[in-house]
Amino acid sequence: MSTAKRHAVTLIPGDGIGPEVTDAVVRILDASGVKFAWERYSAGAEAFEKYEEYVPKELYESIGRTKLALKGPVTTPVGGGFTSINVTLRKKFELYVNFRPIKNLPGLETRYPNVDLIIVRENTEGEYVGLEHEVVPGVMTSLKVITEKGSTRIARWAFDYARKHGRRKIHAIHKANIMKLSDGMFLKCAREIAKSYPEITYGEHIIDNACMQLVMNPYQYDTLLLPNLYGDIVSDLCAAFVGGLGLVPGANIGADAAIFEAVHGSAPDIAGKDIANPTALLQSAILMLRHIDEAEAADRLQAATEQVYRERKTLTRDVGGTAGTKAFGDAVIAALEVPQPAR
Repeated sequence: MSTAKRHAVTLIPGDGIGPEVTDAVVRILDASGVKFAWERYSAGAEAFEKYEEYVPKELYESIGRTKLALKGPVTTPVGGGFTSINVTLRKKFELYVNFRPIKNLPGLETRYPNVDLIIVRENTEGEYVGLEHEVVPGVMTSLKVITEKGSTRIARWAFDYARKHGRRKIHAIHKANIMKLSDGMFLKCAREIAKSYPEITYGEHIIDNACMQLVMNPYQYDTLLLPNLYGDIVSDLCAAFVGGLGLVPGANIGADAAIFEAVHGSAPDIAGKDIANPTALLQSAILMLRHIDEAEAADRLQAATEQVYRERKTLTRDVGGTAGTKAFGDAVIAALEVPQPAR
């Protein structure tokens, strides 16, 4: 158990169910034996009410200082309003990797058992650069930006991860048959990087075919490497294999900073009712522990989470239980206190 170092972490509870799931996860982390110094800030509509800024400069300064953040869901208006806080923070801190492991939790029946997928999504380019404008009334354009630099660095990250963690193969997902220059650049860079990793099988699938193949047989894939928009869509599709967005983690990683977040929405309809499931943010926090070299605590916390799911006594309603957010957190903390068998 690590006791030597206190980790400064920027905490963004978010809105809707965000504060509830964040509080549960913070309690669990504080019970893990790892020491944290939490710097708490709001973002989005709540921040605007206080500071007249959707992302306060104090929040930017905190992440710039801690290089690490844990973030709950923040509501993004559809078709208007302010720009996505997620996209804003990813651009600001060059968090070019969106990393999402997709793996079943024990005790939950799903249509696809024993799924083990890694989604690596480019996080700063593509359609999400936000270069949109109205040409004439009724005609809009949106630019997709793919660069050699961006495509090369995300491909290298994916192959480095695969090598370090013993992953077997990587598929680059694209639409280069139609978007020959932009997606063609993405493929060209992936192919070039793949040459330096001969032990990893490299393949390519067109995005629409890949979606069909995933639904038919997700087990044929290991690690998927995708541009921004395709990665956003496919990572949500794959989350359905293991029970949905309420169960899977998300990490945004750059050279100098990382933000770990729940990838589901803010669910304002159930906010304040103590029924939200903290699992997605908890799984993200486990990724954060690994990122800061607290692997032993991460292993214990993963084992405690899996024990709670395996026993099925204190699960939230969305996964067939009757427990509340706080009770689920209490159960994970209790499981943490029980010595776990060596792995």
